Amino acid sequence: MRVRIGGRRRSDTELRIDRRLLRRRATAALRALGREDAELSITLADDFEIAALNEAWRSRRGPTDVLSFSLLEGPHAEHRGTLLGEVVIGVDVAARQARRARRSLDDEAARLLVHGVLHLVGHDHVRSAEARRMRSEERRLRRALPA
Repeated sequence: MRVRIGGRRRSDTELRIDRRLLRRRATAALRALGREDAELSITLADDFEIAALNEAWRSRRGPTDVLSFSLLEGPHAEHRGTLLGEVVIGVDVAARQARRARRSLDDEAARLLVHGVLHLVGHDHVRSAEARRMRSEERRLRRALPA
């Protein structure tokens, strides 16, 4: 299992995320999904970077909290090796959400990581039944994460 965390360390918010803890939590989430052989890329992005990705890939303006880019399907899936894909966490949005929810930035980043990883492996929340299954799986995975 391999987890790579990237992103330019430009903002104070990005510097406040404990990357070692995020890596341990990502590893635990993959283990809980039975994906011990998987690789995962995580990018920490500021508002500007994630807004650009959100507009380019989802045609939505403005920053969002998390985006997932799965390599399990699509035209080049056969070349992915063990890489599941990339989870991009909008750290500025995460910081605002953490403040509103009165939780730590690291816990909010973990919540977004779990959500993003579940999208990588095929979960969605468009329909209510799918959303219920995804929320249930999010709770299960969050319980498997180290504190």
